[in-house]
Amino acid sequence: MNQHLEQEHPDYAERSRMWRRYRDLYAGGERFRLNAGEYLVRRLREPLDVYHERLARVFYENYVGSIVDWYAATLMREEPVIDLTEGRGKSRDFFGEFVQNCDRRGTTLTQFFRQQLTETLVCGKSYVAVDFPGVRGAAGPARSRAEEDELGRSRAYLVSYTADEVINWSYDDCGELEWLVIRTSCLKQDDVQSHGWTKATRWIYYDREYYEIYERNKEIELVERGKHGFAGIGKVPVYELQVSEGLWLTNKAASLQLEHFNKSNALGWALTMGLFAMPVIYSAKEWSQIVGESYYIQLAPEDKFGWAEPDGKVYQIAADNLNRLKDEIYRVCFLMQQAGESGGAVQSGLSKQWDFAVTQEILSAYGDIVKDAMRNILNGVAAARQDDMKIDVVGMDSFDITDFSTEAAEARSLLDLGIESPTLKKQIQKRVALKYVCDARQDVKDRIAEEIDASL
Repeated sequence: MNQHLEQEHPDYAERSRMWRRYRDLYAGGERFRLNAGEYLVRRLREPLDVYHERLARVFYENYVGSIVDWYAATLMREEPVIDLTEGRGKSRDFFGEFVQNCDRRGTTLTQFFRQQLTETLVCGKSYVAVDFPGVRGAAGPARSRAEEDELGRSRAYLVSYTADEVINWSYDDCGELEWLVIRTSCLKQDDVQSHGWTKATRWIYYDREYYEIYERNKEIELVERGKHGFAGIGKVPVYELQVSEGLWLTNKAASLQLEHFNKSNALGWALTMGLFAMPVIYSAKEWSQIVGESYYIQLAPEDKFGWAEPDGKVYQIAADNLNRLKDEIYRVCFLMQQAGESGGAVQSGLSKQWDFAVTQEILSAYGDIVKDAMRNILNGVAAARQDDMKIDVVGMDSFDITDFSTEAAEARSLLDLGIESPTLKKQIQKRVALKYVCDARQDVKDRIAEEIDASL
């Protein structure tokens, strides 16, 4: 087994570099700047010292990261409803605690799946493993369910794994996992007095019944083996959260984001260089003096020098193209209403409503993916624990994402119709006012509604 652990699935080998690039595009900031040499294109015959200077001045306008975070935050703004049917009292108590702390680190189930959705939108998929702390290293099986609960062996918890940590796998004809290999790495220091850090690599192998843990010391060695918590139901205790190619946001926007990055840096470099006057020496003699703060060019008295560019407006053309690329990034991510009006086009109210409707449909699709994953994991945990219950997950299908200015303008237009209905006026004013103060305390909202009712 040891010699086969480092084998990588062909799909993993093909996508590993892509996943790294997508993580850089999502993270931005210092992480992207440190790896900018992989993304800033060097011009044909560009002097190396000029390229390095451009690289030192690199900047990155991160639209993809904001879009992914917006979807994850908007989708999980309201917690899904966990519907438990049947089941004993202790089982219900367990799942009540599990929803509030699903990973033994105080993370709620909603927070956990918000992180999983973010990873999925960046890399196209993510993984969730179900573990039972009392299974590994146990002296033997518990004699009863009560003993199992007392020893903590039935306290299931979730562990998240990224797309690039699951390196090899196999599915059966029904699409169920037969086995998979997880590889994780971290830097370790034996104690505070030891010098230096060492890279610790661990492999976890799962099949339908057993797990095996390997670590690299001088060689890859088996450190633990046994039955996992899902052995009783004959399933690999790992679930995959995956989106289709059409819903994979980073994959849709990555090439546009890189094009925007290179053009924005080219324009920024040109504008910066334009701030430094370049001396021109008209002389046939050899010139070796240092002149000015930047480069200089030497020409013979009869020579001429100029730039070939479209009618002297290349900077404006570049700026317009950057705005179009930004709008296209938002468009392919189904968020055209957030691109603004950089192109000068003014959308009608009907057009804005259509854009909002498309975004809501995409959010609903993500909601279905997350709910299905939650439902499968929770029912898998219930089956492994032998809890006689069925679990459903509902919600995450209603999203209030309309722009406040749009709603306020529509309310004003409706009031300007002059409809003589105090009730209609009250409802319009309350809806707009309460949307504006949506983060206020409930007693404040109630008081505002009462004052509007009293004023009309």
